[in-house]
Amino acid sequence: MEPLAPDKLPNHLAIIMDGNGRWAQQRMLKRIVGHQRGAETVKMVVEQASLLGIKYLTLFAFSSENWSRPAMEVRALMTLLKKYIIRETARMMRKNIRYNVIGNRGDLPDDVNLALEDAIRETAGNTGMVLTLALSYGGRQELSSAAVRMARDVAAGLLRPEDVTVDVFGGYLDTGGLPDPDFLIRTSGEMRISNFLLWQLAYTELYFTETNWPDFTINELHKALADFQSRERRFGMTSDQITKRT
Repeated sequence: MEPLAPDKLPNHLAIIMDGNGRWAQQRMLKRIVGHQRGAETVKMVVEQASLLGIKYLTLFAFSSENWSRPAMEVRALMTLLKKYIIRETARMMRKNIRYNVIGNRGDLPDDVNLALEDAIRETAGNTGMVLTLALSYGGRQELSSAAVRMARDVAAGLLRPEDVTVDVFGGYLDTGGLPDPDFLIRTSGEMRISNFLLWQLAYTELYFTETNWPDFTINELHKALADFQSRERRFGMTSDQITKRT
């Protein structure tokens, strides 16, 4: 595996887990089989990220646009999600990992929401990695909802328009309280961010791999993280400025 420097790992890793259906179709299997195999990859990545000391891991698990998929596939995905949450909560407790969810949970089935609430409550006291699942999530929807909440506070006299800053607005987002991702991985060869964390990815390093999510191995994860460690993050400054700061 690629050698990794513990002090140069991303503080917050985000992943667009793409290619489950494509993986299954290439093997002439039902798409749900790809999602089942993808759930095994999730287990591996969560465990590895925690072992490496990454503090925040955010997974794009189900987008707001995914509701337009065939009803049978959506039902199967919701069943798989519920089973994953219930089955993995005990592991999260052993690994000291805390669950978090972003997105429009009101769209999710009641039994899935109940499983999520139980998992969030049970792991609330854990102090290790924060695992955030983006469910029924869309970046544009998040931004518009944040703007509505902020406008209501302005109208109620709780916030002055002149006090609105980048940080203040960020606090109205679903991710308020979380640091922005340092590194985004997208699998399956697609080179776009697909309405994911549009505000938060402003200075995130992006990494795209042809590997479909079910085939994303520990070696693939280490290869991606090694690539991150080779980059110089300037945040609009010059290389000389970065050198002087360090």
